[in-house]
Amino acid sequence: MDVFNSRIHQWYSLFKRDLPWRDTRDPYFIWLSEIILQQTRIDQGLAYYQKFTETFPTITDLANASEDQILKLWQGLGYYSRARNLHFTARCIREHYNGEFPQQHHLILSLKGVGEYTAAAIASISFNQAYPAIDGNVFRVLSRFFGISEPIDTGPGKKIFSAIAKELIKGTDPGMHNQALMEFGALQCTPQKPACLKCPLQDQCFAFSANKIAELPVKLKKTMQRDRYFNYFVLFHGDKTWLKKRMEKDIWENLFEFPMIETSEATSIENLVAMPEVIQLVNPDFAVIKSVENWKVHLLTHQRINYRIIQVNLLQEIIMPLNMIEVNKKDIFNFAVPKLLETYLTGDNCIE
Repeated sequence: MDVFNSRIHQWYSLFKRDLPWRDTRDPYFIWLSEIILQQTRIDQGLAYYQKFTETFPTITDLANASEDQILKLWQGLGYYSRARNLHFTARCIREHYNGEFPQQHHLILSLKGVGEYTAAAIASISFNQAYPAIDGNVFRVLSRFFGISEPIDTGPGKKIFSAIAKELIKGTDPGMHNQALMEFGALQCTPQKPACLKCPLQDQCFAFSANKIAELPVKLKKTMQRDRYFNYFVLFHGDKTWLKKRMEKDIWENLFEFPMIETSEATSIENLVAMPEVIQLVNPDFAVIKSVENWKVHLLTHQRINYRIIQVNLLQEIIMPLNMIEVNKKDIFNFAVPKLLETYLTGDNCIE
């Protein structure tokens, strides 16, 4: 294990990326970076990290912001529960810890949206505590080097990896060690086409010698996706359009969207406009359907969102449902919307 650590640490000193959260031990910035980078590539997350640290330089600034402000700044990152948990936790720290990030590992772990990996990363980097941070990159490096075939997503498998990681972190600078392992997996021991021929661990790597690089790590569970069908109605009357806030305990909670009817399948436009809830919005006496886009697909981890945009011109003012808000078209970019609608709004000729 000493050889493994020394080579990984030396590699890290030579090849680590210059990233802003590596220049600080402030737990607020470490926490913020870890939450942003969950399910997000660094090249995408970096811009969001910079926006958040500039807009909210302290955890109290973040806590004092409105949820709409945070969701708008988060727009495009996806997995919006991260943003809501971020806001909730900032307020919790403001109210229960006087705006100071808690230092004890068990208190960090108790914060909403903070799991074992994130708590270990914060405790080790900010407070020099020897808790191993095991993410997908670390699972991959350890599995390949030590030849661990136990699935990484099972209880027994996690115990094996945890035991090895706890041994490896002993006697090290824990923050540097955790970051070195994660960086090694991100840049050197990658999921596809790892740079084995230039790897400092090659001569002792089980997967390389046994030709099992593609087989490790082992993951047992497969993500199942279900199909959903969203029909969005973009209503125009002069300079006005209408939005609705998603209030249900569902994807994109508290984001804004155009009036939407969810159907169980890819319903024809003829059947769709005959539905009572659609007639309320698209009655031929006062509305003209201008265009119907082809179905598109937006992939989430557990869901496949099939959606289409239906543009409607209203010929007169109508009484809208109470849960819809009237918006001037020029102000529509002030609202936080799901990624698929952001793509539509920033496309050509979507807002006349």
